[in-house]
Parts: sequence; structure tokens; C-alpha cells
Amino acid sequence: MAFKRIADAVWHGDLQGGKGSMSTPQSGLFADQNYSFKTRFGDENGTNPEELLAAAHAGCFSMALSAVMTKAGVTPDTIQTRAEVTMEPGADPGPTVTGVNLVVSAKAPIDEAQFKQFIDAAKAGCVISRALSVPVTVQATLG
Repeated sequence: MAFKRIADAVWHGDLQGGKGSMSTPQSGLFADQNYSFKTRFGDENGTNPEELLAAAHAGCFSMALSAVMTKAGVTPDTIQTRAEVTMEPGADPGPTVTGVNLVVSAKAPIDEAQFKQFIDAAKAGCVISRALSVPVTVQATLG
């Protein structure tokens, strides 16, 4: 059975001078979090879509690695993942995410060869890794 997770974004004004807010109404994790051109391409305090993508990917990959290890009968003590999303602002047709580097460390009763196998399997099984190549549909209304 399929399920949906949602987030909302509102934007006011032009690209560089405007401001927006993002919310996660299902979890309530954050509401009306500031984002703007300066939080995305500068150093103003607030979030941005790429940071949230990185957080989602880091969390998903850690869970995927845990699932792979657990399925193999290994219980990890700790899995820590940092996702580094690279965006090229001057790319054509516009700013483009050009890659994600996952930096993973784990404490578990396994050797390096097993760890590499588990990493490869987690990369293949991570929902967000797979989502980065899925089709995107848009339902739009002008009102």
C-alpha cells in the first residue's frame, strides 16, 4: 500500500528579493521555516531545498544500511551518515544538483569487506538514492 509524505512551501516576491517558508505539517518538525535566495546561495540564516535533500538522504541511507546489516544478522552499534549535496549555480538550464557524496562511518562487529558489501547494498536499496532518478509529475493551477 502506497503512502505519501508531504511538505509545504510558500514563496512571496521575485527570486532574489523574495522570501519563502517551508513546513512539514505531518510531523510538525518545523513550521514556516525561512528560506530565500540568500539562504540558498549565500549565508543568511535559514534552510534551503538542497540542505533538506541532504538531511533526507543522510537519514535514509543510515536506515538502509541498518536494514541491510540487520538482514545479514549484524546489529550495528552506530551508523553516522553525512550527505554532501553539490549544486552548480551556473549550470544550464539553471542551478543543478550535480551529485551527492555520502560520508558514512559505522561501529559494528564486521570486517572491511563485509562493510563494503553492506554499503553497496544500502546504496542500491536507499529510497532517496533511488528517488533521485525517478520521473517528476506536476499538477498546477493558476488562480
